Amino acid sequence: MARNRIRILSGTAHRELAQKIGDYLKMPLVNATVAKFPDGEISVKIEEDMRGTDTFVIQPTCTPVNDTLVELLIFIDCLRRASVQRITAVIPYFGYARQDRKAEGRVPITAKLVANLLVTAGANRILTMDLHAAQIQGFFDIPVDELWAAPVFFNYFEKHPIEKLTVVSPDVGGIKLARAYAKKLGGELAIVDKRRTSGDSTIVYHIIGEIQGQNLIIVDDMIATAGSITDAAKIAKEKGAGEIYLCATHAVLVQGAIERLNHPAIKEVIVSDTIPQRNKFPMLKVLSVSELLGEAIRRIHEDRSVSSLFAMD
Repeated sequence: MARNRIRILSGTAHRELAQKIGDYLKMPLVNATVAKFPDGEISVKIEEDMRGTDTFVIQPTCTPVNDTLVELLIFIDCLRRASVQRITAVIPYFGYARQDRKAEGRVPITAKLVANLLVTAGANRILTMDLHAAQIQGFFDIPVDELWAAPVFFNYFEKHPIEKLTVVSPDVGGIKLARAYAKKLGGELAIVDKRRTSGDSTIVYHIIGEIQGQNLIIVDDMIATAGSITDAAKIAKEKGAGEIYLCATHAVLVQGAIERLNHPAIKEVIVSDTIPQRNKFPMLKVLSVSELLGEAIRRIHEDRSVSSLFAMD
């Protein structure tokens, strides 16, 4: 049985995406005021009656990560105290996802901490996209729906077909995603052999697979420093690759990333709009995931299955 009154709110992190989702669902965003006190504390006030509603609050926890995360927690607490029926946190980009395990001694598992914070604040459900590590779903004691942006990219590449295609995984962990792209787009598969030397530095040794004379799509879940993915593109070009496309769901693009991506070896950088892109550059192509998220929101509200939206194809 469908729930009463669906309502959609947006934090300040990515109101443009929230508006696109609202347009897809043909409903306005709830009026809410977000302000800061002189000392930096965040203040939230919802300007409409929310009692008994099925509420979705949209907020990627992107830069500035701590501010957007705390704002989301405050929104959830505010909604819980406003007596809504259910709160779904829609987090297109889940910050702190790379801190998902103890890779060495005396380090935190911050992704688990963030999960605890969201549940404690009052979230009843999480809707997210392309988690950096799938096991993060298990960090929550509430339902988690993780969508894949891959169908949006598939649609783009099917409209802009690439001949002599090889799909490249930037590391061993991304083989499953790269294989799905290769199968769907009818290409070959290659893997980058690299080793991480620090949090922002990797060394690329070589590429496993035949790439000479091939056009490449290098796929990853995110581009942050762009160091390793750009190094992979450079080595591929040296080994005789043709046109090289970079494809990633989350364009984190920290300082210095755009300069690295503006390299003659790279023809195009294709990303989704899970994170707002304020510093665009000519090679950047941004595809919207608003319809995918909007359809998931509709099905969750109507208590319908969303499993078909999880499919890579």
